[in-house]
Amino acid sequence: MALETDTVVRNDLGETARETTQPTTIITRATFPTSRAKTWQSLLFYEEVEKRPPIHLRLLLPVPIRTEGDKKRVGGEAMCLYERGHLLKRTTRIEEGTLYEFEVVEQALAVGGSMRLSGGRYTLRELGPDQTEVAVETRYTSTKWPRWFWGPLERFVCHMFHRFLLRSMRRKAELG
Repeated sequence: MALETDTVVRNDLGETARETTQPTTIITRATFPTSRAKTWQSLLFYEEVEKRPPIHLRLLLPVPIRTEGDKKRVGGEAMCLYERGHLLKRTTRIEEGTLYEFEVVEQALAVGGSMRLSGGRYTLRELGPDQTEVAVETRYTSTKWPRWFWGPLERFVCHMFHRFLLRSMRRKAELG
């Protein structure tokens, strides 16, 4: 699977107060050897991946358990459960076969010490009859200081997380 990573850093590296942070957006892309319709059916939240995350992700991120609730309609909410907390995600936009977007409306979960997740999206782009590009996006803020040190580490871990999610989605698309 070809993986491509983009980091869209929308934070002010010259910030002067620890409490002042701007959102950061991380995007990771992969090409799936499946149609856009089949790929769309494989969309997963991290909490829905059947395979246990690898040890490096379990050490760096909360371990997911499951998802409960409605994620199939705009306004639907899904409670994403972890070993030590939860996230509540609300679907904000669906363009069938092309875009799925959500916001995090409640975070009772420690992520990276001081990261606040604000949302994410999946974007699908047909490249050919049986080839689809999937872009996974995560948006967050962080108060870890100094940003020039912590920002690259957070982005690295986020891309690792995205790659695990994309590999799981690809397996589901190819099987399903």
